[in-house]
Amino acid sequence: MKHFSLRNRLRPFATLLAVASVGLAQAQTTETARVQNPRATTDTATAKVPFEGMDLTWVNGQNRQSDFPLQFKDKNGETVLTGTTYLDGNFNYNFARPIDHTQTISAVTGRTNEFSLALASVGIESNYKNIIGRLWLQTGAMLNVVQETDGSVLRGRNTGTTIGANGVNNGTGITGNNLKFIREAAAGYHFNVRHGLNLELGIFMSYIGLESYVTQENWNYQRSLVCDFTPFYFQGARAQFYPSRKFKTELWVMNGWQTYNTFNRQPALGNSNYYRPSENVQLVANFYYGNDSRPGTADSISGRAAYPSVVRFHHDNSIVARYYHKNKKGPLHGITQAAFSLNTHYGFQSGTDAAGGDVKRRDNYMFGSSLAHRIWFAKNKLAFTTRVGFVKNPSRYLSFNPSVAGFTDSDASKLTAKEFTGTFDIMPNDFVTFRFEYLHRSANVPYFAGHGGTTSPTGYADQVLPKNYAPDLRDTEDRVIFAVNFRL
Repeated sequence: MKHFSLRNRLRPFATLLAVASVGLAQAQTTETARVQNPRATTDTATAKVPFEGMDLTWVNGQNRQSDFPLQFKDKNGETVLTGTTYLDGNFNYNFARPIDHTQTISAVTGRTNEFSLALASVGIESNYKNIIGRLWLQTGAMLNVVQETDGSVLRGRNTGTTIGANGVNNGTGITGNNLKFIREAAAGYHFNVRHGLNLELGIFMSYIGLESYVTQENWNYQRSLVCDFTPFYFQGARAQFYPSRKFKTELWVMNGWQTYNTFNRQPALGNSNYYRPSENVQLVANFYYGNDSRPGTADSISGRAAYPSVVRFHHDNSIVARYYHKNKKGPLHGITQAAFSLNTHYGFQSGTDAAGGDVKRRDNYMFGSSLAHRIWFAKNKLAFTTRVGFVKNPSRYLSFNPSVAGFTDSDASKLTAKEFTGTFDIMPNDFVTFRFEYLHRSANVPYFAGHGGTTSPTGYADQVLPKNYAPDLRDTEDRVIFAVNFRL
């Protein structure tokens, strides 16, 4: 088996960081109330504020709130605490009508042809006297489809999985129960260096991909394929630095690729930057490098599982541009805003697998893109978004598994999927959104759930599967989604 030293593994990433430091970029994490309300973070009246005066509420993947009513201030008018409440529900109708009501290939909707509470969240955050504190709690159906991809909790004990009486880890399909109800939690300090330096440690929403974990912040309800295939959370430490009013860079040290725990010996590294030359343009570049391989089979002599030396690299970049904006001082009839976003991803895995074979990047890569266009009407209270996208993931190391059984890597050795989405939003105010969405997806292999479902012939998960059972998979999917979300 080949040996990869930590120094050799980090050398390519160090080069990437040097390039990224002069590149253009964006962080997936939404700018907090500190940016929306500069007084919330500063302990002096002269502190510089990044992106000051910019209206960012139109940006794909950013909070569209301009008002934060749950703010508590001290006698001097400085914000001490900001509260957050979020509710998101949907009715997802799949035209295939799966008998088990199970929606596959989605990290937003896990059920079909029924009503679902996707996400309910409450939280508080504070930057009082430059001390950063943040705690957002969550529950809802989306937790399962997002966190069940985190296999790191099955390594070792004290991870929140269930250990049976015989000492066997029975946590398959169950992520860290001690952490899954935390959407984000962090503690740190803000330094008044240049336009700001934040040092934090905790659980954060991911920066990989343009679109947000919180669907209210996205132009479409169902995330694009390229964003659904990438992480939604990290556990680790980060440094956010604002060298100027228009540029932000982040450095991360974390446990792994959407993992609470660590698969192997080294932590993962990340770099996220974005540049806004004006409030109408946002340019993006993000980087990830880590060892995220799952164990191989146990050695017949020692009984110990072999951990392969496979490293993962991922990069995404995007541009979000508002090319039309009607002045609020004039009449706001007809089209009031128009913008587009283009998000492109490329990544690969390489190294040595558990059997000692070579994992070659030409066979283990992910490439995809998503182009969205949005127009706003009626004083920005109505909006219509169209989106097209595709993803190629030959070895399927990032893609969703459409079923528990019956879908092997060889079935998807040439996986390519495409999508078209149309979304109509009704937004009476900053705090509520009614969404109507049509989604069409296709793949070059059977990949989406058909009428027979992906659970069992009866449609129930606890049934014993008959011999040679295969889930009903199709190469196309059509859905209609109605969703309502509330945020205060």
